[in-house]
Amino acid sequence: MTPQTSFKRVWMITGASRGIGAEITAAALAQGDAVVATARKSSAVTHALGLQPGLLAVDLDVTSESAAHHAVKLAVEHFGRIDVLVNNAGYGLAGAVEETSAEEVRSIFDTNVMGLLNVTRAVLPQMRSQRSGHVINMSSLGGYRVGAGFGVYGSTKFAVEGLSEALHAELAPLGIHVTVVEPGYFRTDFSRFIVCNGSEECDRGLC
Repeated sequence: MTPQTSFKRVWMITGASRGIGAEITAAALAQGDAVVATARKSSAVTHALGLQPGLLAVDLDVTSESAAHHAVKLAVEHFGRIDVLVNNAGYGLAGAVEETSAEEVRSIFDTNVMGLLNVTRAVLPQMRSQRSGHVINMSSLGGYRVGAGFGVYGSTKFAVEGLSEALHAELAPLGIHVTVVEPGYFRTDFSRFIVCNGSEECDRGLC
């Protein structure tokens, strides 16, 4: 285990191999913090960010509750604590609500909502034992305003908003903070990871 005093904070960031997740990881490392950076393939994290003393890349499919607990176990064994959790993993879904299949709806909710819950539930016992921590949930502009073609995706972000509001009230007495982040449009490769109904031109994946 790396001594706890070696780093100012220890972050755990899901979907850390690209986009917002990779940018947050790089910023945290640059300011002297440690990061447990997760992705479905941890090799993508090291490919993007290289090998660094404060970086622990971990395989994690957020839809697996057991995998989330295993990732947290590795994080605590390695760094001794988790100060900040960033629930960033997710993907988009474009298409009319009527045209969206039940399978597509279940799949995006499994990742964007249940995945967030799996990782949060796995991390919270550690934060409670510390009596400190900060959970940051990545929502979206679509978490409070949704236009045509993004209803199902937006509904997952509405769910994130509601869960975050409740968590804020539940965890504040324990010294744990909760923040929800609602980005608008800006330039990342997220558009490559939007499922488009009826189109073969879009590449499906996770952030």
